[in-house]
Amino acid sequence: MVQIFGTLGPACSDTETLTRLFAAGMTGVRLNLSHVGLDGAAEQIEHLHAAARSRGVTPQLLIDMQGPELRVGALPAPLELADGASVRLGRDIPLPAAVLPHLTPGQPVLLDDGKLLLQVTETLPDGARARVERGGVLQSRKSAALPGVDIHLPAMTDSDLENLRAAKNYGITGVMQPFVRGREDLETVRGALNAAGGPGIRLFAKIENREGVEKLAELLFAADEIVIARGDLGNSGPLWELPALQKRIAATCREAGQPFMVVTQMLASMEQHPVPTRAEVSDIFNAVLDGAASVMVTGETAVGKHPVEAMQYLVHTVHEAERYLQAP
Repeated sequence: MVQIFGTLGPACSDTETLTRLFAAGMTGVRLNLSHVGLDGAAEQIEHLHAAARSRGVTPQLLIDMQGPELRVGALPAPLELADGASVRLGRDIPLPAAVLPHLTPGQPVLLDDGKLLLQVTETLPDGARARVERGGVLQSRKSAALPGVDIHLPAMTDSDLENLRAAKNYGITGVMQPFVRGREDLETVRGALNAAGGPGIRLFAKIENREGVEKLAELLFAADEIVIARGDLGNSGPLWELPALQKRIAATCREAGQPFMVVTQMLASMEQHPVPTRAEVSDIFNAVLDGAASVMVTGETAVGKHPVEAMQYLVHTVHEAERYLQAP
């Protein structure tokens, strides 16, 4: 049976909504620790467990670590980026110090899973000036990517280690390691989990860049499940190459008998609308036909206007695909 995950967030942080999500068929939940630590999410987690108990469900609870992912820093308020506007990277938009030396003229900068695109126009002593090529509203802690640039950061942050030490006490069943670059990243996380008394916690390897794709063979059995994380993976090259990457990763996992998850923008339109597009339900259906062991929605339940409806469409589409596979 395909496991079906939602993501915790403001739109589903109360017990009533979470109960409705479990009633719809949700089997597990992801908590994104790029925005909050486990202690800071204690109330949400308690609501989750209360909702699961009310439905007689033992939920999977996955924590998505910060890891080596590049992210925008804290903003005083959401930042409106108009097409053609000039912004200061490092000041208007805070970025990790490791990024600043790579902000050379002509360098594209993708923000929020590629929704926003900037291009560096001038290098400055404390960062760079950039022109907004594709604008929108930027929130704090959204992802950042510099296509073509390899920035090496540690596999885990100090806050990641702190969260791993607390994981068992909060009922965490799985850890999602972002931007896995090789087997050593997973061995580092596994060692930290064992040291924290959580050897039974499953390890999910998120494939989000070309390095992860190239090292897939060595990752297969260092993780419990592979995650085809299409947001940043789609930023690693031309977007039209993403479907082939997804298919190749899925085929490699199938041949090795390794479970895999498909995630990102499965029902993105439902963050705003009560009904998905035909393309979205086809995407979910085909992920199951490709052999996905798990599927997950993110913003659709975390911040969307229709979290329960999104989960219902996800569950119904998954079950329809399962019936199709079982038909004679």
